[in-house]
Amino acid sequence: MAVFIPLEAMAPVRPARATVERGPLPERLVDGFGRVHNNLRISITDRCNFRCIYCMPEEMEFFPREFILTYEEIVRLTRIAARLGVDKVRLTGGEPLVRRDLPILVRSLGDLGVLRDLSLTTNGVRLPEMAQELWDAGLRRLNVSLDTLDPQKFAELTRRNLFHRVIAGLEAAARVGFHPIKINVVAIRGYAEDELLDFARLAREQAYQVRFIEFMPLDGDGMWDHARVLTAREILETIGAVYPLERAHPGPTPEPATLYRFRDGRGEIGLIPTVTEPFCTRCNRIRITADGKLRYCLFAIEETDLKTPLRAGASDEEIAWLIVDTVRGKWAGHAINQAGFIKPQRNMSQIGG
Repeated sequence: MAVFIPLEAMAPVRPARATVERGPLPERLVDGFGRVHNNLRISITDRCNFRCIYCMPEEMEFFPREFILTYEEIVRLTRIAARLGVDKVRLTGGEPLVRRDLPILVRSLGDLGVLRDLSLTTNGVRLPEMAQELWDAGLRRLNVSLDTLDPQKFAELTRRNLFHRVIAGLEAAARVGFHPIKINVVAIRGYAEDELLDFARLAREQAYQVRFIEFMPLDGDGMWDHARVLTAREILETIGAVYPLERAHPGPTPEPATLYRFRDGRGEIGLIPTVTEPFCTRCNRIRITADGKLRYCLFAIEETDLKTPLRAGASDEEIAWLIVDTVRGKWAGHAINQAGFIKPQRNMSQIGG
């Protein structure tokens, strides 16, 4: 049976407040804990040509087209966020490459002239025919999701027999000039343990940065539990025992991945320990869903509606204050490891990876 979660059931939505006289807009987005937010992830679609078991149910009904932000609305929201100090944008989905005319959006965002970094996360299936178009539009950074190097296991994880298309997509991206290409591996116990060294060798032999992401409770089928999390510490110890590693950067950074390079100088890997070693204290990210809701955390259980006031004629300043107020109300961090943790209503494909 198809699964469809109505918009109103996704998460409590903060209503748009009436405009009140305030001071000038801040130049930076700072929350109540002093964290500065300059990194915006924008989901451009909830649709996907995979059905990964850690992300979404096998049967899905997607949002009607009119629920999804238009490219013009995405560009406008990006421009508004840039007024508040956002200078990094990552386009996500669903699978962003299934949305028509994506290079037009990439070029439009680049033409704003306000972004220090523009990147995209994809499953790679459409990269063979789109890598050159995206490069020509101005995109320079890619993250490609690839959780296994075994075609049979790939079909089980994604519910699609498209492994060789993803490999061809990686090769096409490298050929046109994308560098570094980051490969995102969701580390699920029972799937990933026996491939850690294979991925390490891939990072050593190719110009890919392999990043292992702990399995998070955002799947559509309810399969997540702590026992299925292959931890970053286990991954580090397993790979390091064969290929000695050292920290690539000595101190903490706002990036979610802790980078390690191989001591002999050939390649590097990243570890994203969202569950076992949360990095909430240095988080600098906010998210806009494909249907125009602002979330201050991947695991947020409330959202701020930007699309409705946007389409009702709100000014840039009114939208900006909604963003400022949302970030100011951001919590200290998710509570995955606490008894009171509440799983978000949306699955990963509906939030934006």
